[in-house]
Amino acid sequence: MIELEPRAHGAHSLRRTKVALIYKKTGNLRACQLLLGHRKLESTVRYLGIEVDDALEMSEQLDL
Repeated sequence: MIELEPRAHGAHSLRRTKVALIYKKTGNLRACQLLLGHRKLESTVRYLGIEVDDALEMSEQLDL
């Protein structure tokens, strides 16, 4: 079993990594927004560290 050093990986960094992986695999920005509980899509874009124009273009292409 691998033990992590205390405080080596906080819950927030794991949360960010998980959502970033979901976004990378699916490109579904809206799903990421829902998972994070963000009210504004712009908050999710900023959280993921992606370009706003790219994210909005992808979002518009999704059928929800």
